[in-house]
Amino acid sequence: MSKFPKNLESKLKKREKEGALRSLPLKTNLVDFSSNDYLGFATNETIYSDTFKLILKKEASQNGATGSRLLSGNYSLYTELEIYLASFFAVESALVFNSGYDANLGFFSSVPQRGDIIFYDELVHASIRDGILLSNAKSYKFKHNDLDNLQAKVLSLTADWKSGEAEIYIVTESVFSMDGDSPDIKELVRFSRKGGYNLIIDEAHAVGLFGQEGEGLVQENKVQEDVFARIVTFGKAMGCHGAAILGSKKLTEYLVNYARSFIYTTGLPPHSIATIYSAFSFILTDEAKETRKVLESNIGFFIQKVQDLSLKKYFIPSNSAIHSCLIPGNTKVKNVASKIQDKGFNVRPIMSPSVPDGEERLRFCLHSFNSKEEIGLVLQILLANLK
Repeated sequence: MSKFPKNLESKLKKREKEGALRSLPLKTNLVDFSSNDYLGFATNETIYSDTFKLILKKEASQNGATGSRLLSGNYSLYTELEIYLASFFAVESALVFNSGYDANLGFFSSVPQRGDIIFYDELVHASIRDGILLSNAKSYKFKHNDLDNLQAKVLSLTADWKSGEAEIYIVTESVFSMDGDSPDIKELVRFSRKGGYNLIIDEAHAVGLFGQEGEGLVQENKVQEDVFARIVTFGKAMGCHGAAILGSKKLTEYLVNYARSFIYTTGLPPHSIATIYSAFSFILTDEAKETRKVLESNIGFFIQKVQDLSLKKYFIPSNSAIHSCLIPGNTKVKNVASKIQDKGFNVRPIMSPSVPDGEERLRFCLHSFNSKEEIGLVLQILLANLK
């Protein structure tokens, strides 16, 4: 066995000393307050059954895509799904990627060009940041959900920018994965439209939860025609895998030609595509609508319970399924999480460097299948261990 590089060993030891060394957890039987399976779709038997029926109906019984979609991996079910998604999300076109990470990497590394400028919320997901790092465009972050700060930065950093010579891209999320909060989407749209800027919104944690049928916050605010691109992912509330970039037909054509994370990878297997299709069909059913109502009720109950227990000062304000309790320090937040887990609840600590130093937190993910009793008890246990 070859020796391990000393500089890499040093980095691992440093992270271990800081209490931030990651490892892969095994699945547990604890009460789930950590997964992104907000609606329980990942284990839904109807979706599972409908997926296999669809595979048989479409005669798509094969284990893999066999290649890149530009070579041999673009079967008919892919095209049907993208047409369906475009209709569901009320856009001209949808292009499916293997994951949300691949979608963001492909978009931001290929769309903004040299001479263009990207302004992104300081708390956007790592996949967006990584895509921006691969771009030739200049990039600047603005304060989290702070439209005034964004406006000031755009004005000060684009003094020489002239419409037609370069493009300005503004990037945010509709529900932030670590804080669970949201920007003022309508105001962002007004600002972008007035300046002629291109607005990109990642809806990973909004799809399935917000909107009349789970379309997300962009459609809930009826501004889809004013958003240049949306990234929607299927591994959260939809309970499956993959992602799509929503926008114009021209955008899809461009991505097919220039997004390297789309071009140079094997496509998703038919089973994955059929699962996405089945999940989006299921979300329109009465059963799914009731499930969403239960989750909404659980979110309201959690917020009220936090207030009743005088825990509000620890939590970042959120109306989504994600609620974060700030407990600074990797060691301290791990200790509190461990004590909650010992009582039977799977609440995970989010430590630096995943979040900024001093903003370590417990991330509570709420689900339709959590009971009110479980929610009340886990918060009681939290309260007892914060003293």
